[in-house]
Amino acid sequence: MSFSHGKAASFSVGTAAVPATPTDITTYLTSISFPRSVDTAEASTFGDTSKSYLVGLSDGTISIEGKLDPTVEHHLADLAAQAHSLAGVALNFEYGPQGTTAGLPKYTGTCHLTSFEESTDIGDAASFSAEFQITGDVTRTTY
Repeated sequence: MSFSHGKAASFSVGTAAVPATPTDITTYLTSISFPRSVDTAEASTFGDTSKSYLVGLSDGTISIEGKLDPTVEHHLADLAAQAHSLAGVALNFEYGPQGTTAGLPKYTGTCHLTSFEESTDIGDAASFSAEFQITGDVTRTTY
């Protein structure tokens, strides 16, 4: 079993100008969350002694947090400002939870930016958070 430190993670996402080509923003990030779920529909009927379910559609989001810098602010603020005009255009993403070394897992797909928040505090570095809604399938391959 090969464990890795979280500091090795990698995340790239398309820009407003070039949504199909992910741009690496890893150096600005401090946290990446990649929850996925599958809808289920209850299919139990009278006489059953246990519930039964049918599998439905999969869903997922990507949440990122990081330290604010003009480069990453420009990247994400442009996406947020153009959300209406980009409503039909999905951004490609690439996520490497253990890094980008050959043989490690890589997740790719498309997403939409759904929120972007900048935060400043007198006692800390300026930061940001953003959330993306995954649209369509996520593909798991390796680097």
